[in-house]
Amino acid sequence: MNKAIRQAVIAGNWKMNKTRPEARALISELIPLVKDANCGVVICVPFTNLETALDATKGTNIKVGAENCHWAKSGAFTGEISAEMLAEMGVEYVVIGHSERRQYFGETDATVNQRVRAALDSGLKVILCVGELLEQREAGITEEIVGMQTKAALGGVFAGELKNIILAYEPVWAIGTGKTATAEQANEVNHYIRTVVAKLYGAPAADAMTIQYGGSMNAKNADELLAQPDVDGGLIGGASLKAADFAVIVGAASR
Repeated sequence: MNKAIRQAVIAGNWKMNKTRPEARALISELIPLVKDANCGVVICVPFTNLETALDATKGTNIKVGAENCHWAKSGAFTGEISAEMLAEMGVEYVVIGHSERRQYFGETDATVNQRVRAALDSGLKVILCVGELLEQREAGITEEIVGMQTKAALGGVFAGELKNIILAYEPVWAIGTGKTATAEQANEVNHYIRTVVAKLYGAPAADAMTIQYGGSMNAKNADELLAQPDVDGGLIGGASLKAADFAVIVGAASR
């Protein structure tokens, strides 16, 4: 991390977990553990938990995000939620382009870009996910894949809007598998993403951008990962469902 020029942010991605009572209990346990954090703290929860999370985090340093949004303001999109709906609720962040959305629900670089545009237009802050498959890493094309995803997702985004975007490098082979990129591998790709942003928007914009690492960051490896100069926080999956573990990661990012 380089907290002198950009903010470190730890965001939990709960995925499809927790009923409303369970969500309230987890947040209540988490609040005192992270109240003195010297980094951004975000919890991205299922749509059904958003109102619960917004109510439970009032007056705290914890921000609330959704796990996806649609690109249209309204219309015949059964089961979808618009960015405008999220913003009206008071939601601040939204995760876009997560590999599980790409893998299971047909998300493409084009639809990721449309969702990013809709989120920004509605005043939301975006946690934008990019990452390669195992076979792509083994083929030596990680940079090509991650670079293409980054450029496509940022299409039509103006330099002044970058302050509302966090990039999250999530190697698909390390999400929910227990496998983790080494600290050096994570930093290498995060640094490459920063060079892509620099080519698009200039070095100052790239230096100011928060770039997280996701993919099985946990209480045991957070210190090592967050010590890397281009790893500015984490998008945390499983460990975000345990208040004590999530707090350890927040603590690592606060140092």
